[in-house]
Amino acid sequence: MLIVSPVLETTDVGEFGFWPVVGVASCRFVPVSGGMSGLWVGSAVAMLAGYNARVDDGEGVPGDGEALVRRLAEAETVLAPGGLRFHDTATGVTVEPGCCCGLEDWREWYDVIDGETLWLGHDPAPRFEHGGDVVRLWPDGRDAAEAPEGPAVEVVVAELPAVLRGVQEELRGFLRGVGEWAGSRFPGVGEGLVARLGEGLVVRG
Repeated sequence: MLIVSPVLETTDVGEFGFWPVVGVASCRFVPVSGGMSGLWVGSAVAMLAGYNARVDDGEGVPGDGEALVRRLAEAETVLAPGGLRFHDTATGVTVEPGCCCGLEDWREWYDVIDGETLWLGHDPAPRFEHGGDVVRLWPDGRDAAEAPEGPAVEVVVAELPAVLRGVQEELRGFLRGVGEWAGSRFPGVGEGLVARLGEGLVVRG
């Protein structure tokens, strides 16, 4: 069975003090969905706010949590390090996004249906190959001359539309969770935050 999940790459929030967060190590992947607890939703918002603050030029450190959330809600663009994680329960093989991938680009997988090949990041560098009616993915080895000897995750191209609709539903669930979380803590900016994240993660249609 193939399980495809939208995931967010974790960042270090150990010194974060604006609201409760889960202490997790950097460079892990957390699935985002409607099933996340409020604590995990708050952690995801903290990671996104912190990451986008780092790429935003000329802004000082916000004085409180609401100011930080407002900055994210008003950001010109929202970047979400991560992407789609593919897991084959039969083989146990998992292919996670490589470094510098973004969850905001998840819709690029629709281009695979038309024969496009995607760049899936580096360090590790997931390998992507078209093979007739399927796409094969390996956790690493993009730059190798030959495909790795280990099993690949196989994605049936004809099933990609249904897979991606599932991803969209997971992201919609995550946004509902963000709305509930923000509504209880920062009601003045909660609606704007959900709208901005919805645009940034291209959750539409």
